[in-house]
Amino acid sequence: MYGEVDGTDLTASSPRILITGGAGFIGSTIASYCLDHGITPIIVDDFSVGLPQFTQGRIAYQGDIADRDLVRRIIAEHGPIWGVIHCAAKTVVPESVAHPVEYYETNIAKSIVLLRTLIECGVRRVVFSSTAALYADNADLCVDESSAVSPASPYAASKYMYERVLADAAAAGEVEAVALRYFNPIGADPLMRTGLQNPYPTHALGKMIQAYRENRVFQVTGTDWPTRDGSGVRDYIHVWDIARAHVAVLAHFDRVMAQSQARGFDVINLGTGRGSTVLELLNEFREAMGVELPVEYAPRRLGDVAGTVTSTDKARDLLGWQAELSVVQGIRDAVSWSERLPRILAGS
Repeated sequence: MYGEVDGTDLTASSPRILITGGAGFIGSTIASYCLDHGITPIIVDDFSVGLPQFTQGRIAYQGDIADRDLVRRIIAEHGPIWGVIHCAAKTVVPESVAHPVEYYETNIAKSIVLLRTLIECGVRRVVFSSTAALYADNADLCVDESSAVSPASPYAASKYMYERVLADAAAAGEVEAVALRYFNPIGADPLMRTGLQNPYPTHALGKMIQAYRENRVFQVTGTDWPTRDGSGVRDYIHVWDIARAHVAVLAHFDRVMAQSQARGFDVINLGTGRGSTVLELLNEFREAMGVELPVEYAPRRLGDVAGTVTSTDKARDLLGWQAELSVVQGIRDAVSWSERLPRILAGS
């Protein structure tokens, strides 16, 4: 099994955790990790993006997080619920620019209704799936939890706004919450139970996998960024490490709350602290798959950024957590999953 939570045994208490969006890429992988470590995930998902196949053999409900009667029923049927991992959200940046009101409605308004219901039902612990996309551009391309924020899209803005909702609710003594700001998830559940449900992802690794499968040229857009080789940099983190971090938060929740400078609320970045440029990712792809992709170079695209890498000190110090799986392993798992996904979508 890949990765354990350092020095922590959660199986003794066997807590029940509500996972919203538990049929999506991140949520379903967290559910897998929970199941492997004696934690019972209770999934609610509207299946607008998530796959019903990801909930097979798991306690799952189809529905909207803003359906207060549904959430009350779930808590009544499976309580006591230790806390909530809130992953349900719309997450496509270009779509958020085209349809901002839809994003604010789903990611903020509905999430506020969910929060009201949780408080009413006595569920006061929240782990929120946030994003590193809310950070402002940084000259040295490295950020930590105290770095300036400047969301550049409605998607990122909606995540930051909901962090503020949680922080204010915590200050009022209504909840305790931790926001995990993810960098760039890659890979899949190592046992291939769940993974990215989009067969044609638009991020750099997705484009590389598509080029690999279709024997096409991979395009590097921008070679004049202020990085070590001129190509954009991203902090790629294996989704299994992200899942492991969530269980680490559950295990060390009281410690996080005790050290927080803001009453009942804190933020923690999840990344590797290293990062890979696009050209380095190409080398890692070659190492993972044993092939060298043909490459062409193109100018920067409108809206592209140099990228950022995160400090991992806070996650290490508070949670005893650091990323363990390499980018090479993430690439292998992502490719394996991309080969499995069509059979899952076809129902075979």
